[in-house]
Amino acid sequence: MDHFLYREGRLAAEEVPIERIAEALGTPFYCYAVATIERNFRVFSGAFGDTDPLICYAVKANSNIAVIATLARLGAGADVVSGGELKRALAAGVPASRIVFSGIGKTSDEMAAALKAGILQINVESESELDDLAAVAGELGRTAPVAIRVNPDVDARTHDKITTGKAENKFGIDWPRARAAFARAAEIPALKPVGLAVHIGSQVTESGPFRDAFARLAGMAAQLRADGLGVESLDLGGGLGIPYGDDPVLSPAEYAAAVASALGDLDCRLILEPGRVIVGNAGVLVTRVLSVKEGISRTFCVVDAAMNDLLRPTLYGARHAIVPVVEAAAGAVPKEMEVVGPVCETGDTFGVVPLPPALKPGDLLAIRTAGAYGAVQSSTYNARPLIPEVLVQGADFAVVRERITVDDMLAREPLPPWLGLRAVEVTGT
Repeated sequence: MDHFLYREGRLAAEEVPIERIAEALGTPFYCYAVATIERNFRVFSGAFGDTDPLICYAVKANSNIAVIATLARLGAGADVVSGGELKRALAAGVPASRIVFSGIGKTSDEMAAALKAGILQINVESESELDDLAAVAGELGRTAPVAIRVNPDVDARTHDKITTGKAENKFGIDWPRARAAFARAAEIPALKPVGLAVHIGSQVTESGPFRDAFARLAGMAAQLRADGLGVESLDLGGGLGIPYGDDPVLSPAEYAAAVASALGDLDCRLILEPGRVIVGNAGVLVTRVLSVKEGISRTFCVVDAAMNDLLRPTLYGARHAIVPVVEAAAGAVPKEMEVVGPVCETGDTFGVVPLPPALKPGDLLAIRTAGAYGAVQSSTYNARPLIPEVLVQGADFAVVRERITVDDMLAREPLPPWLGLRAVEVTGT
């Protein structure tokens, strides 16, 4: 369920017509619905009932500060994977005590920032990171709370670029070495091992891989306790998939059941890191038709959004539903068209979809389920500026990321003096 619905034949975000936003801002732009974000969070958290896990929103899915703040208001924590995301979470009002820092390549400065902020825990992904973190904590005179991220060697059966829990993946400490790594951390004065962590991938649509990974983690927790070591928490990561089409996915309730069956009565605080399942269907990418090109083998609908705005179809072969903002006339037979952008790449495509046969230049389209891994992966390829992000609540909308202009981009690229060019010759202003 989302809150992008047709009202009298016009697509609206909650109570705001998409056309109204397009008239005010131009296209393309991202639009997010607060009602969908809030609804998804409540459904996910409610699925766990009295278990009451700490839900740390995975900031990498959509790092807009307004989106994070919307979730922080509901009590969400944050899972961050960089110093920049840590700053965003704190700026959005997430308490440091509800922030988990994951990621395989933390720098010393990022570790120091996390410790100074007083975050809940740092998920350590290698034995060498234990040493690095201990050195940073020692210099600061602090004790670093750590969880050992385990690589369980479980195939999430998702896209190979977003699977993270197999032995050949770069993430986590290999299963056979994780128990010893936890014990070693307990011997280092500057570290306090508080738990275990796991994350097997993104867009996982079956319960089996989750159950296998969580059962392995629970078994290791029991072993460590038998060794006399305290395991206070289990961070189960995120990765719950969402529907982009008609493919079956797990519901939050089914996911919660998988957690319960794998962990049994193990007395640990649970940490969960949902991202896509919270914001995925809460956003659309709105774009305008530039032309309809009749090719020999197919019809192309050329739009003003491109792969630099939404990379998922190019990067993962992802499929997004694409719908007209003005509903098609009753009885109109859809025509298959490939929706493509203006970037000079054949990969600049959003897919082949059915669209109204009367589609023409100037018409608006909405690329659905674009709230996760859309704006955060955007770039300025082909010197295309970053596009706005808009947040809608009820009958109101606000720009939560302004459109970057080409002049803004040029202003950040000073010329070296030996080129002998003046800025005016480059910017034309």
